[in-house]
Amino acid sequence: MSKNQISIVFNSFFVISLLLFSNSGNAQQKYVIDNSNHFWDKVQFGGGLGLGFGSGYTNISVMPSAIYNVNEIVSMGVGLQFGYLYQKNYYESFVYGGSFITLVNPIPQVQLSAELEQVRVDTDYEENYYHPGYSDAYWNTALYLGAGYRTGNVTIGARYDVLYNPDKSLYGSGFMPFVRVYF
Repeated sequence: MSKNQISIVFNSFFVISLLLFSNSGNAQQKYVIDNSNHFWDKVQFGGGLGLGFGSGYTNISVMPSAIYNVNEIVSMGVGLQFGYLYQKNYYESFVYGGSFITLVNPIPQVQLSAELEQVRVDTDYEENYYHPGYSDAYWNTALYLGAGYRTGNVTIGARYDVLYNPDKSLYGSGFMPFVRVYF
């Protein structure tokens, strides 16, 4: 090789090395550790409201919740549930409790969820032709696994209670559609 060829190769190697190291220096500046507390910047609030009225029937529910975004993929949180159900000449029921929820977004449009819910159900049945009046109080545990389509702060999907027992469950079915909103 001639001196010109060696010089060209050396200069090319030097320029490429310089570019690589200068880019890695810039990349290192992007990953600066931030020790400040941004806890509340990662918290979102949401929940649900339910109202149902009919001929002698009332169903009111309030379900506030909050999640903490661990990162862009995983969020974890807690929720509360309060409900009132009334069927004229049949029963009156109060429901209250809480839940823990984990949300996983493997891609931005898909949200997978696992929610453990524990609620207390207090029901007073009125006396009628079929049975005497009585009261029933119990705890209901549900473990919902779900999936939904996510756009922005809204997720629409379905969940299933893997602990569903038709004789003891609060709901008439283990399968439930949902709309989840967090701000």
